[in-house]
Amino acid sequence: MKDKQSQWLNPVIEAKIDALLGQMTLLEKAGQLTQLGASIVGGFDFNAFLENPDPEMLKNVRRDFHEDWIKQGTVGSYLGVQGAEEINRLQKIALEESRLGIPLIFGLDVIHGYRTIFPIPLAEVCSWEPELARKTAEVAAREAAAAGLHWTFAPMMDIARDARWGRIAEGAGEDPCLGSAFAAARVRGFQGDDLTDPQHMAACAKHYIGYGAAVAGRDYNTVEMALQTLHEVYLPPFAAAVDAGVATFMSAFNDLNGVPTSANRYTLTEVLRDRLGFNGFVVSDSNSIGELVMHGYASDRKDAGKKALLAGVDMDMVTESFRFDIPELVEAGVVPLNVVDTAVRRILRVKFMLGLFDQPYRSNSAIETAAQLRPDHLELAREAARRSIVLLKNEAGILPLNKTLKTIAVIGPLADSPADMLGSWSFTGSAQDAVSILSGIQSATGAEVLYAQGCAADGKQPADFSEAVEIAKKSDVVIAVVGETARMSGEAASRQDIGLPGHQEALLKAIWQTGVPLVVVLSNGRPLALPWVAQNAGAVLETWQLGVQAGPAVADVLFGAFNPAGKLAATFPYAVGQVPIYYNRPLTGRPASDFWFTSKYLDGPVEPLYPFGFGLSYTQFAYSDLIVTPGAETITIQAAITNTGSLAGEEVVQLYLRDVTASRVRPIKELKGFQKILLAPGESRTVTFILNVADIGFYDPEMNYVVEPGLFNVWVGTNSAEGLQGEFWINH
Repeated sequence: MKDKQSQWLNPVIEAKIDALLGQMTLLEKAGQLTQLGASIVGGFDFNAFLENPDPEMLKNVRRDFHEDWIKQGTVGSYLGVQGAEEINRLQKIALEESRLGIPLIFGLDVIHGYRTIFPIPLAEVCSWEPELARKTAEVAAREAAAAGLHWTFAPMMDIARDARWGRIAEGAGEDPCLGSAFAAARVRGFQGDDLTDPQHMAACAKHYIGYGAAVAGRDYNTVEMALQTLHEVYLPPFAAAVDAGVATFMSAFNDLNGVPTSANRYTLTEVLRDRLGFNGFVVSDSNSIGELVMHGYASDRKDAGKKALLAGVDMDMVTESFRFDIPELVEAGVVPLNVVDTAVRRILRVKFMLGLFDQPYRSNSAIETAAQLRPDHLELAREAARRSIVLLKNEAGILPLNKTLKTIAVIGPLADSPADMLGSWSFTGSAQDAVSILSGIQSATGAEVLYAQGCAADGKQPADFSEAVEIAKKSDVVIAVVGETARMSGEAASRQDIGLPGHQEALLKAIWQTGVPLVVVLSNGRPLALPWVAQNAGAVLETWQLGVQAGPAVADVLFGAFNPAGKLAATFPYAVGQVPIYYNRPLTGRPASDFWFTSKYLDGPVEPLYPFGFGLSYTQFAYSDLIVTPGAETITIQAAITNTGSLAGEEVVQLYLRDVTASRVRPIKELKGFQKILLAPGESRTVTFILNVADIGFYDPEMNYVVEPGLFNVWVGTNSAEGLQGEFWINH
């Protein structure tokens, strides 16, 4: 990993940084460590904006950018400014009116698209195609960079095992192997091969670290975990980002084992810098430095700034502690000047790597307009959306829908809701650009399409299912589009009950009682607990929140223009009482069985509703001929996969491993590899995995990474719960 990060230590650039540091005052140095959010002047209904994000609402907002600070050279970055014209105006002040002319760096949360909104990250991971994620991140960077931006606060790579946590929508699910592959791909997509390319931008690995393990799934809550769990489960995606050359990291809101991650020297310096060799800079999450006081870890803002900087945070987002307090702390001898210089060096290094000193105006209004919502961008959005869809049930082959259908009922609160197709963290997108599922269905079929909302998504209005039931009775099939609104997942959107909100399940039951075949289309930002749906619906499609091309993508799958191949990146619980639930749980001494004194529930199953890696196809696949060949340095695993159905289809072949006996309790299974293959009807292919022996170890009780000799079980299969089983021995 340190070799990958060596690109950041260019001798020519380091010499230029030395020259700048030699000229900077202490206040100017503190300014480089400061990121401001533009203050809104006058009224702005932020809640209304969240309910219906529309870029037009932002155009008339008046903001205070503290332009006098720019002229003084005492601000290094801005958060939330967008638009090439406005960014260039502020950049011009920094270059021409400040003493040293150091360019500003402008950042924004570009999570899953800028104007072309792609599927939420959790959905996209269900494609099991990291290359797809690289492409969508590249388009997001192109559009955002055209709007003048240099830096995105993405990708999020927090492992999440608790579906109550709203921000599971922003990440790659529950598995470190899958999460690492997507972390690296998204970094490469945002940053490209050359950060000076004005169509790319700096990426930010967030939220470092453990944020996805918040107790009780409640956002911003405390995190407790063993160091082995930290290093084996939660660190690998961040390490993969470092290996991919990520420019920046973001420290998180949570505390980790009693020490806030925005002031945690162990994670920020000992692990990130010394072990992983990261050479970019670390920015705090919004006001996470100020919140050290609320944690009870710092006495006041000044103490918080001191502890964050000394721990390894380089840039203060919003709190303004670094700008106002660090100079005083340095002059008092509390904070060494070399600590400040090191942080400034890291920030200047990224600015040089972005080419901002040579090309500070990276876009203009004409470029910005031309880059948004291009036809090829929309085509990729549709492709990404349909590849993200997971077929969870297809009883009696109800899907794809028969082209001879005469009347189709489309029912549900999310069927004609384009804004909710965008999902969380899509503030730069517009509902006007999104195609609803109803519209997609209407455009894809010659059948008569009847529509009724049925009920509101949130259940705040009285339920009246009469219209929905009436049109269901007139139809050959019902497509019920239910789930969560965009606001029901994402940041600050934890839920205690992760079933269908409001009256939606009651609506489904009323429709089901008509006896008309029922297809349930789920649109949501997290795994849901839906045992009734799983048992009674004829077919279930997990479509997540798919972005601007949601409607056409869902229609492609419903009517058979595309054969679904998605696999779940997170376990679906049978009931909320099972969470946190995840496939790679540690072995227990009393696994669940019919015997009374075993690890189970009195009132429900232990098994999930749908396991990690699960997903059906319109065709069928058979696995055979597992061969395991151990070697001194590598293990080769092969299996034959045959398409036994009548349609061409893609299958995600998954490799799992278990260390049977070890000096520390190991997971029941761990994903160690995956390949997606396309097979014609009747076609068979041998898939080969090559495992490095060095990659199948773990951290022992003394925190040494070890590969212990002994027996290993191996599975190759279609999901984490089933597959061909073999074994091999490690003898050294």
